[in-house]
Amino acid sequence: MSYDIILCGVGGQGTILASKLLANASMDRGLAVKTAETIGMAQRGGSVFSHVRIGEASCPLIGRGRADLIIAFEPAEAVRQLAFLRPGGTVVTSNRPIVPASAMVGGPAYDVKTVMDYLRAKVEHLVVVDADAAARDLGSAKCLNVVLLGAASRACELGLSEQDLLAAIHKLLPQKLWELNERALAYTTKND
Repeated sequence: MSYDIILCGVGGQGTILASKLLANASMDRGLAVKTAETIGMAQRGGSVFSHVRIGEASCPLIGRGRADLIIAFEPAEAVRQLAFLRPGGTVVTSNRPIVPASAMVGGPAYDVKTVMDYLRAKVEHLVVVDADAAARDLGSAKCLNVVLLGAASRACELGLSEQDLLAAIHKLLPQKLWELNERALAYTTKND
């Protein structure tokens, strides 16, 4: 079994932590895993993405048209990484846009409806998570990364159970965050 996953978002959304949770859960199951990430612009709200390859792989980078799954913390980042998705692959994305820094200083923002319509037209297996509803229901927007991991685990056969992901949460996060992230992992919205 092998599974190629791209996680993408903007700095501060927990993209790197989510990739570490997937990698740790995989290793604890005895699966081979390779990861690669870009974090250079993370502190500036720029694009952040990780490649996670579960199973035998010769290198950590996923080629274009080869990813089984894209987990997007931000809709425009899903579009930016879409060339990596294989035909028939799955995209799990948040519906909440993050306004680019350029828009805050007078540059153009993007129309989230146009982006979501594009994803619906291009992606056969699309799961949209209502990020605002999740934040409201869970009492925190900071666990969106784990909400998306839970939605992805229900949408795809990752070879990892919810218990595997919970064990990784317990291993990597402080105990004071366990309960919130356990609820986040199990959280479902009407869209996912």
